[in-house]
Amino acid sequence: MVKEIVLSGMQPSGKLHLGNLVGALRNWVNLQDKYECYYFIADWHALTTGYTNPDIIKENCKDLLINFIAAGLNPNTSTIFIQSMVPQHAELHLLLSMITPLGWLERVPTFKEKQEELAGRDISTYGFLGYPLLQTADIIIYRAKYVPVGIDQVPHLEISREIARRFNYLYKDFFPEPEALLTEFPKVPGVDGRKMSKSYDNAIYLSDPPEIVEKKIKTMMTDPARKRRTDKGNPELSPVFQLHKIFSSLQEIESISKGCKTAEIGCLDCKAVLLKNIFSALEPIWQRRSSLIEKPQELYEIALLGSKKASEKAEETLEVVRELMGLRYKV
Repeated sequence: MVKEIVLSGMQPSGKLHLGNLVGALRNWVNLQDKYECYYFIADWHALTTGYTNPDIIKENCKDLLINFIAAGLNPNTSTIFIQSMVPQHAELHLLLSMITPLGWLERVPTFKEKQEELAGRDISTYGFLGYPLLQTADIIIYRAKYVPVGIDQVPHLEISREIARRFNYLYKDFFPEPEALLTEFPKVPGVDGRKMSKSYDNAIYLSDPPEIVEKKIKTMMTDPARKRRTDKGNPELSPVFQLHKIFSSLQEIESISKGCKTAEIGCLDCKAVLLKNIFSALEPIWQRRSSLIEKPQELYEIALLGSKKASEKAEETLEVVRELMGLRYKV
């Protein structure tokens, strides 16, 4: 039976953290056996805001690839590739730009949000404005049926559906309209209680060694009402307890909750259990990372073979697109 296609990618904009692991990578790993999966490193997308610092993007690409494999993505099961190594994405992006109204790009919700967020950078470029168009090319060039996203990202997928719909109307019903594969992404708190994010400098990174992870967890804020060991607390006020909900067992969560409310346990006891469980989740990743870092040639071959496979699939799509848009010249 032919498997339906899933497509997703990440920008090499920095090191991956626990939020990326819980919110995306674990889900990608679980999808591998059920779908035909294409997972890519979006280095062209990273250039839309980071074009002045390409060396960082290059280094982040390597680290991202290491983390993909270390987290459990299997290059023998999924197609793992680097965006810029599949030039067909750029060609389809160009062709779609011929038919996409400018107003569609200007009204994308994240366009103005990002402009405000990155006010200090010069992002008055077509690359920044055309980001959703390149993203559409990334998705539909594999004729992907699903894109795994959280509920808050569904509106961002709508422009890709509109562009696919417009192409089908103008030429032929060829592209499937990509659908959101809704995923429950738990909010992963950072060490300061806010959402874990590189930009907040509050993240626990997959590349952090054990002693750094331990230090970050031990300095996390807990229930501000528990000033003394004998004070009773409310675990729901503690970001440490929110991490327990993600990494600890139900039995441990219940025990921690009861112990906090009755002051049977202290904050250090609570953090010790969390550390044990986070270490349990990260140790296999640390081991695989260590092995991969020592094998750069193996990493390069994974990217090369995955990109070659992706190129072949993308070229099949472009052959049809060129024909439909009158770009196949025969003598």
